Amino acid sequence: MKIAVLGGDGFVGWPTVLHLSDLGHEIHIIDNLSRRWIDTELGVQSLTPMDSIQERCRIWYELTGRRLHFHLIDIARDYQILRQWLADHKPDSIIHFAEQRAAPYSMKSDRHKVYTVNNNVNATHNLLTAMVETGIDAHLVHLGTMGVYGYSSVGAAIPEGYLDVEIENLEGEKKGLEVLYPTKPGSVYHMTKSMDQILFQFYAQNDGLRITDLHQGIVWGTHTEQTQRHEQLINRFDYDGDYGTVLNRFLIQAAIDYPLTVHGTGGQTRAFIHIKDSVKCIELALDTPPAAGDRVKIYNQMTETHRIRDLAKLISDMTGARIANIANPRKEAPENDLIVKNDQFLALGLEPTTLAEGLLDEVVEVAKKYAHRVDRSRVRALSAWTKDIANRVETDPEGKRLKSVS
Repeated sequence: MKIAVLGGDGFVGWPTVLHLSDLGHEIHIIDNLSRRWIDTELGVQSLTPMDSIQERCRIWYELTGRRLHFHLIDIARDYQILRQWLADHKPDSIIHFAEQRAAPYSMKSDRHKVYTVNNNVNATHNLLTAMVETGIDAHLVHLGTMGVYGYSSVGAAIPEGYLDVEIENLEGEKKGLEVLYPTKPGSVYHMTKSMDQILFQFYAQNDGLRITDLHQGIVWGTHTEQTQRHEQLINRFDYDGDYGTVLNRFLIQAAIDYPLTVHGTGGQTRAFIHIKDSVKCIELALDTPPAAGDRVKIYNQMTETHRIRDLAKLISDMTGARIANIANPRKEAPENDLIVKNDQFLALGLEPTTLAEGLLDEVVEVAKKYAHRVDRSRVRALSAWTKDIANRVETDPEGKRLKSVS
């Protein structure tokens, strides 16, 4: 297939690009490189050293003989350019990663909230409109998030997108109805992903677009089989308080003798997936597209759930790192359960990679190798969900603040 990967320079986008190219597909990367500019804004860099996207593509060609085509386009702003590109290239499939992906970053300030909504919602709507106007019959695969469901405890498994409900009509008769599972986003970022769902529903029913929406858990790990082939193909590794996913961040904290920062009691339960499984799920989704006129196909893209304090203890036992329970900068319940159905990917043959399989050692090795690149002042999570919470955020988890001698 000819596949357009929007956001193909990112944390999940880049290993997906290599994985699909390795399978023989013709890959076109569309990216505005905004994630690299955000690194500059935050004054932080990927733990792993990253070459330019052009150099990465060149190295891949040298190794494999397969070309990766890069196109610098901001799909949230350059609608006419995007529409013309689709009309000229007519991809068979489009993978949409081109959204600001960090909940803490989306809550840093009013400016970051506005940017996240403008970037994410415009990108999705521009893409959908351009697909309709050009008349291409491409299968759209979107990377969403489990966070659209929220993290409340309802005592039942969260279904894959849709919920069967029963309502009573005016005659008192019970009627069955299928609805989207109610969203309860926990940040502006998660809110934009909830808005994506509504856009997808409309364009699928109104224009017959073929859409798959992947509700993904927190990604951990660094390597895939392809990124390990050359040091310059290595994936990015975010460790900072805005972009570092919790498990990767715990591992880098342990590698540099920084306390594992657990928010509150650590009773928050989250869904997780290894980066290898993430790219495999995208491959499986591409291979099983819905037909025109079908409802949006929704998968829960996760393999296991863990409570944050249990993860911290696992890393502490493994590395000897100390644990620091600090005030939670997020507005969320201190404890929650999370039960998630992921039957569809398992039925398609996904063999989950779990934490128990020793891959934590691989991430620890990466963290230790590049620990000299860490800016310790960027490790802590400072973005607060409300102004009241901001007053309680711990800014000195290492306990290095000057102490009074009295």
